[in-house]
Amino acid sequence: MGLYSVFMLLPQEAADPGLINVLVEKFNEGNDGGFMWPILVTLILGLAIAFERIITLNRADINTRQFIVNVKDALQGGGIPAAEEVCANTRGPVASVFQAGLLRHDEGIEAVEKAVISYGSIEMSFLERGLVWLSLFISLAPMFGFLGTVWGMVEAFDAIEVAGDISPSLVAGGIKVALLTTVFGLITAIILQFFYNYATSKVDRIVVDMEESALELIDSLVLLQAGRPVAESPGTS
Repeated sequence: MGLYSVFMLLPQEAADPGLINVLVEKFNEGNDGGFMWPILVTLILGLAIAFERIITLNRADINTRQFIVNVKDALQGGGIPAAEEVCANTRGPVASVFQAGLLRHDEGIEAVEKAVISYGSIEMSFLERGLVWLSLFISLAPMFGFLGTVWGMVEAFDAIEVAGDISPSLVAGGIKVALLTTVFGLITAIILQFFYNYATSKVDRIVVDMEESALELIDSLVLLQAGRPVAESPGTS
């Protein structure tokens, strides 16, 4: 993957050809010490993880309210087997938690609660998978940038020492190259932070849906055992 192609992965506002050419030019200018490449690697890996997480989380996100209504209708009409079939035909962690609880219904409500809690924790770990690496890359990118800046400043002072004179052009050029690594490190961190916050907000919402739906499931099983109707009326939100 070429450097130009990498920058094309940035948001649409940053995908303007003129801006990309400027970024590539500045990248090459600041790569004197080789610290631009670690920053670029963190950007590529971070974007790969972010895109994978966003796709996975969007696939896991369902209409939870409609799913609960469907399960309750199945419980009312066909009992536990019908409800299990609805869960098996629905993707996402909410359906998996429901199915885990239904499979333990014959052991009592307490067993259902334990199954829901256990499988809920497992599903939550799956949802959060990879986010710790994305958080790591968010921290590493500016660190590489600051390290490149410090290294560039050391080289600038070495050049001054060799020249035996403080030349404004020599100092300005060295400082410019040094600061470019910090700029790119911060840009990388900002981009990845946006995707990280989006992914974590998605995870939080799905977890809340799992917790609320688990309560609905337990209430429905209690009503079913008591012989009372569990299906919601058409007007229920």
